[in-house]
Amino acid sequence: MNKVFRGIFALCGMLFGYGISIFLTSLNLAEILGPKWAMAPSEKTLIVSVITGTFGLAFFYMYAALRNRGEKVAKRIESDILKIPAEEMLPATIGLIAGLIIAYLVSQLINGIEVLQTAYINTILSILMYLFFGSLGVNISRKKGEEARPSFLAGLAMRDAAGKGKGKRDSGAPKILDTSVIIDGRIADILKTGFIEGDIVIPEFVLGELQHIADSSDSLKRNRGRRGLDVLNRIQSEHGIEIYNTDDEKSLDDIPEVDVKLLKLAQIMKGVVVTNDFNLNKVAGIKGVDVLNINELANSVKPVVLPGEDMQIFLIKEGKEENQGVAYLDDGTMIVVENGKKHIGKNIDATVTSILQTSAGRMIFAKPRA
Repeated sequence: MNKVFRGIFALCGMLFGYGISIFLTSLNLAEILGPKWAMAPSEKTLIVSVITGTFGLAFFYMYAALRNRGEKVAKRIESDILKIPAEEMLPATIGLIAGLIIAYLVSQLINGIEVLQTAYINTILSILMYLFFGSLGVNISRKKGEEARPSFLAGLAMRDAAGKGKGKRDSGAPKILDTSVIIDGRIADILKTGFIEGDIVIPEFVLGELQHIADSSDSLKRNRGRRGLDVLNRIQSEHGIEIYNTDDEKSLDDIPEVDVKLLKLAQIMKGVVVTNDFNLNKVAGIKGVDVLNINELANSVKPVVLPGEDMQIFLIKEGKEENQGVAYLDDGTMIVVENGKKHIGKNIDATVTSILQTSAGRMIFAKPRA
């Protein structure tokens, strides 16, 4: 097929060259430049043959380069079209068709004006009309579609609330995982429960960072990276993930930091970043990017303990202050027991005195029950 297309392309070049040669030979150069420029029929035939063959060979050898360039342009156009939300495609298409119809009618009027038919003025004006009315129709339709969409969505919400529609549930915004939450591993168990909706997206630069950590010479980093890759394999086999290729996202090329690049991608995709990085969470709030923080989720589902309640705990070490003992609940919550140093290594009954909620988690203060 490649050879067939190359031959067709060469034939098109020959036809193009033939048209140019006919145009050149039809010019009466003898009247303009003098009698010596007069051409015999054999000379005209030779010029036509040479120009036709030259253009045919040129197109034949230019085929590969033009094909590669055309494929790149086609992929870029396809990428740009895929970024357009589905709800904007229909209004834009209708606006384009309406604009082209108006441009056709206007161009017919232009072609009917005899004065404009000289020097291809009517053709140039017709092309400009198609470009102008086509783009105008697309822009107007998209803006009107954006104005009508809220009321349309509100109508759908009211219909669903009334129980009239039981269509497919909205899958939600894409969830973009960062490196820390993958290495942490709890995201796999959370996905298994079904509490997170939407597509699971792993940007290529996050995957590259994870692979770089797994190849580190530091044994601790290497183990963390390999754990992250194991978690990714588990998520892929149980839920499926999308490896997002960011090559076409030119706005990300000049951003070296992975966290900043992650937030920028979330803005482009209108997605949600899933992380357990406290600093990334704060920066995302400044930039207006939605975040699901695994640590906040873990803190919110911990058992509720109120001051005055009794519990049985096992003291395992000393606290920072004098006579303090430290114990831990099953979920990792630290319990600081006043006057508990003498009970280290024992199970005791303790009464909760206060609870301190910090950005790092929750801390419980207690004292031995009398």
